[in-house]
Amino acid sequence: MAKLSEVPDPKVQDDALHRRGLMFILSSPSGAGKTTISRMLLERDAEIRMSVSVTTRPMRPGEVDGTDYHFVDGETFDRMVEEGHFLEWAQVFGHSYGTPKSQIKAGLKAGHDFLFDIDWQGTQQLYQKAETDVVRVFLLPPSLGELRRRLTTRATDSADVIADRMARAQAEISHWDGYDYVVVNDDVEACYAKVVQILAAERLKRARQTGLIGFVRELMRPE
Repeated sequence: MAKLSEVPDPKVQDDALHRRGLMFILSSPSGAGKTTISRMLLERDAEIRMSVSVTTRPMRPGEVDGTDYHFVDGETFDRMVEEGHFLEWAQVFGHSYGTPKSQIKAGLKAGHDFLFDIDWQGTQQLYQKAETDVVRVFLLPPSLGELRRRLTTRATDSADVIADRMARAQAEISHWDGYDYVVVNDDVEACYAKVVQILAAERLKRARQTGLIGFVRELMRPE
């Protein structure tokens, strides 16, 4: 397998041609690494930004409204659903999460990429509404035993919560075939390298190179 240093730098892009942005989804069971890989992408790739979701869950210490999430109450969230403000929304562990439609549409047109940390339900909704703009990546743990070990070593959840997360993990894993790419996260750096390769290839797809038609016409014009 290629070393990380051999993987194309995601920051090195050809700016000569405008391209449409994409919605890059990373999904995984809790403990399989999507938060870690997402953080690495955001730190190392200046061209991708986190999609800021709206949520009804309480703000945690250190979080900033509008940066980590848009925090709203249940009544406001329900009204936003009724008025069609979300590209997708779902309930997770008793709280609602949704992706604001307006900021994503404007960003894609401007060539911005958005990173989504959502589950299979949100992924399915997003794909149904914006199929050509969506890239779906699912991260798998190397084994259920390793997944349990990771959840346990966090030392943040009770045995009952871990049991619930394990049951949910197996349910989420059953939807692996609803994704474009599946990567086993047995090593963080190796997993990150594969995710970077996927993102680089998707950015180069002809359908996203909106400036390509004009560029090619110039090449074909008689001298």
